[in-house]
Amino acid sequence: MYKAFFKRIIDLILAIIALPFWFIILIIVAPIIYFSDKGPVFYNSYRLGKNGRIFKIYKFRTMKINSPDIRNEDGSTYNSDDDPRLTKFGKFLRKTSLDETPQLINIIKGDMSIIGPRPDLPEQRELYTGNEERKLEVKPGVTGYNQAFFRNTIPWKDRIQNDIYYIDHMSFLFDLKIFFKTVISVLSRKNIFTINGNTKTKCIFNQRI
Repeated sequence: MYKAFFKRIIDLILAIIALPFWFIILIIVAPIIYFSDKGPVFYNSYRLGKNGRIFKIYKFRTMKINSPDIRNEDGSTYNSDDDPRLTKFGKFLRKTSLDETPQLINIIKGDMSIIGPRPDLPEQRELYTGNEERKLEVKPGVTGYNQAFFRNTIPWKDRIQNDIYYIDHMSFLFDLKIFFKTVISVLSRKNIFTINGNTKTKCIFNQRI
């Protein structure tokens, strides 16, 4: 009952309550992003949703205009504290996780949940093996089991298995534990970026901003 009904109701209630506070963040953050390089405020890209449905995800832009898309060797997106593609303010947004707050819109639209697996890029579905398609059984989340307890300290494939573990053990109490652990992780600002040297990278020639 929780997974099928109450989870969505809780998502909607919390997202609507948070929306006025997010508008305050938007009023402050948007001009800083725009006037830093006259680029767009938002970075919108496509992600895999429940049952493999592709949807547009919303974020505050943290990178310089026309930055190259760099991927880790396992196909996951590259991130690093010394990533030259990040703007100065973008690095602050990443460290505070404020860049993810526009996903309140995704929650209200029904694309995402507050708690769930972080969504992968559409092309990453081709890299799924074994039971990894099970990650698509539920809506992706703004935060999740990996983000709360591990953030970017473990490989992408391990994160998928953690996502499946979450799906198999989903409950209100588990979501509550993840939510409060996420708050602690964000405030501590630890393990935000992939540890350099542990992950090989390659440049994809698609452009992103």
